[in-house]
Amino acid sequence: MNQLRTRIKFCGITRAEDALAAAALGVDALGFIFVPGSPRCLTLDAAVAIRRRLPPLLSVVTLLRNPDSDEVWETIDAMQPHLLQFHGEETPDFCAGFGLPYVKAVAMRGLQRPLAEIARDYADAAALLLDGHAPGELGGQGKSFDWAAIAADVHKPLILAGGLNPHNVATAIRLAHPYAVDVSSGIESKPGIKDSGKMEAFVRHVRDADT
Repeated sequence: MNQLRTRIKFCGITRAEDALAAAALGVDALGFIFVPGSPRCLTLDAAVAIRRRLPPLLSVVTLLRNPDSDEVWETIDAMQPHLLQFHGEETPDFCAGFGLPYVKAVAMRGLQRPLAEIARDYADAAALLLDGHAPGELGGQGKSFDWAAIAADVHKPLILAGGLNPHNVATAIRLAHPYAVDVSSGIESKPGIKDSGKMEAFVRHVRDADT
């Protein structure tokens, strides 16, 4: 997909100061995690408090894993997200059933089916997010995969995740040519706490790769 620049999503936001620093760096989207067991999982009240402080024209993404419909609707009502992100075994019909664009995560470690086939199944998805975990595992583990192996016949925006950090993101972009990159642990000092220097360096290396 031809584009002028690689979009950037910072995921696992847990603090308002990190969200505002990301916005100041020109990041395109922020991810808020509502997955029990994740070290970056937020309560809805905590996430809404951050959401209210965000500037305009910054996309809010809510991340869920195998939720029921009521949980999704509750998250939508509270957060007013621009995008839903599903990280489990949700069906295409389920993901498309909430009247919002959605991103479907794909566990790339031990992938059992061609990516192009998965993209056809989730034809309504705004994008596929390629993460480095194995099927059935939680995402956001900081595991990478073979970026060069991404098939060129997937006619859908691809968001590259898993193991990205300021030191390798430029290489990942040059190998995979993704629509966007998604980072969480790679810009943290500890789980859920973003590091301002790593955040700035990550954005800088993405921009360098684009030029």
